[in-house]
Parts: sequence; structure tokens; C-alpha cells
Amino acid sequence: MAIRVTQTMLNNNMLRNLSNSMGSMDKYQQQLSSGKKINRPSDDPVVATRAMFYRSSLIQNEQFQRNVGEAQSWLEVSDNSLNEAGQIMQRLRELAVHSGDGALEKDSLQAMAKEIAQIRDHMGNIANQTVGGRYIFAGTDTTNPPFSDGKFTNTNTDEIVLEVNKGIRLSVNVLGTEIFSFKGKDGNDIFGLLDSIVKDLEEGKPVNDRLASIDEQIDNQLAVRATLGARMNRIELIKGRLESEEVNVTMLMSENEDADIAEVITQLKAQENVHRAALGAGSRIIQPSLVDFLR
Repeated sequence: MAIRVTQTMLNNNMLRNLSNSMGSMDKYQQQLSSGKKINRPSDDPVVATRAMFYRSSLIQNEQFQRNVGEAQSWLEVSDNSLNEAGQIMQRLRELAVHSGDGALEKDSLQAMAKEIAQIRDHMGNIANQTVGGRYIFAGTDTTNPPFSDGKFTNTNTDEIVLEVNKGIRLSVNVLGTEIFSFKGKDGNDIFGLLDSIVKDLEEGKPVNDRLASIDEQIDNQLAVRATLGARMNRIELIKGRLESEEVNVTMLMSENEDADIAEVITQLKAQENVHRAALGAGSRIIQPSLVDFLR
């Protein structure tokens, strides 16, 4: 049996189809204005899920890069401080060698004592080096100066560790105990050695017999600095990898959710033509009814 088609049915179908057509145009206009394929998860759950994953990866990458930046600051300041300590130790060695000159008088040795006393004080300043107000040679006890009253009093041997990539944790500090508390064969740490050298020179005694002890301290500093250099190289490699990952994830995120503007404009124009055609067809559907002709 044939179904009777009424004017109301024609009108309702026309309005529904026009609404769908306008909805399609609205979708393309949103894509064009936002530059994104989707504007809500329901538009495409798969694309939305990937977008969340890529954004999470970028946020994690940014945090790792901040950690790497902080690690580099600590390591670079530590390296500069050890370089400075090495230079003044070399100066100490030169003075110790020169003190063995038999032609030197007591007042010359006492003048050397004054210079070495300054070296000792400067070594204390290096031991109290800070980054952002935190003492870098104090282990995890970064709020208290490790050097005070002419002695290196810190005994903290805990490392400050930062996660610089997923599953990769690196120590960013150099333990001051490995440098300033290191005791040579004479039983003195670096400050004890400097104190004894100053005392001998003040008494007019040459200190060239302390060269072996000085060399022990220099060699220890070089060993610590070599380990530090290896960590700095690894941090540089990790930094490069993080920067590369950031570019790759950003590219994947763009491919996943960015709209093809040329394609969207083409689809929008095509939908506008369809909508115009639908409006034209609708105008012909809404014709005068039979009742109008019977009046």
C-alpha cells in the first residue's frame, strides 16, 4: 500500500536536511577558524586520544629539559670552581718549589706565607660556592655553609639526583667531602695542608718537602673533575635527545590534529553549493496547497 505524503512531511524533511547541511558547514567553519581537525573529543575519539598522549609527552619533555638546565647549571659551576681550585693549587706548588731556594731570607718566606694564607681563604670561598643560594659542595645539606672557621666541616655524602629523561636519574652535585676532606699520606686534608704550609713559612722554613702532598691533592682534584666532565658530556647528549624528541612529537601532534586548510576550504565551498541547492529544492516543495486553489 502506498504511503500518503503530506505537506507537513515534506516540510519536516526539508528542515531536517537543511539543518544537517548547516551542521556540516559549521564543522568546516570551526576547523577553518581553529586550524584543528577536531574541537571536542566526540568529533573523533581516536584523534583526541592521540592528541592527549602527544601533549602529555611534550609536558613531560619540557620538565625533563628544565631538569637538564638545572643540572647543567650545577655541573658547570662545579667545573668552574674546580678549575679555579686547580689553578690556585698550581700557584701553591710554584711557591712551594720556590721556597726551596737557599738564597731566600726569612722575610721572603714570610711573604710567601701571606700569599698562601690568601690562597687558603680563597679555597674556603670556593668550598662555599652557591647556585641559586644553595651550597653546591655540601651534599644535600645545601642550606648550611660547608666551610666555616677555617675548616671544611660538612660530612654530608648524599647526592642530589634529578630525573633528566624517563628512567634516567643523574647526580648533579660534586661531593665536597671528596675534594676538601680528602686526606693524603701525610694525614692532612687540603685545608690542613695549607695551614701547615703557612705555619712553616711564617717560621722561615721552606716547604718544598710538601710537594708530594700538594701533588696528591692536585691529582685528587683532577680525578674528581674527570668524573664531573663525563657527567657533563652525558647531560649534553641527553639535552640533544630531548630537543630532538620535542621536534618529533610536535610534528606528530601537528599531523594528528592540524587541519589541512586548503582541503577544508574546498569542502566548505562544496558544502555551500550543496546547501544552496537544498534551499532551492526546498523553495519548490513549499508550494500552494489544493485548498488555496479551491478558494
